[in-house]
Amino acid sequence: MSKNIKAVPTRDYGAVIATASKYVEGLRVGSVEGVAEAFHKDAVMYGFTHGELLGGSIKNLYDFVQKNGKAPDITTRLDVLAITPTTAVVRVDMEKDAVGADYNDFLTLIKVDGDWKVIAKVFHQFEG
Repeated sequence: MSKNIKAVPTRDYGAVIATASKYVEGLRVGSVEGVAEAFHKDAVMYGFTHGELLGGSIKNLYDFVQKNGKAPDITTRLDVLAITPTTAVVRVDMEKDAVGADYNDFLTLIKVDGDWKVIAKVFHQFEG
């Protein structure tokens, strides 16, 4: 007989969104340190920019923020697509980053020692 148990507390949804929000706010103000608060130290990113695959260390994102600065007109929507007690996936619908580009990001998070961190970012840049 299966047990009728809620596996993920509602507060975890809020914590996952809070982590994704650190990423977005870091982009808004152009803060590498702010963006980095959302990511695990070993995080990776892969996706298409101008039709070319960009992949590897999350340092690529930090370099982008360092080079391009703040994104004061950024607009985002954050949706938790899936969540378990230790993993989550968040879709970030984003318009007008630091270079005026629009993206969809899929952030995969992991809960380590009670903290949610992005371990992988997969993204698609839309051509304007």
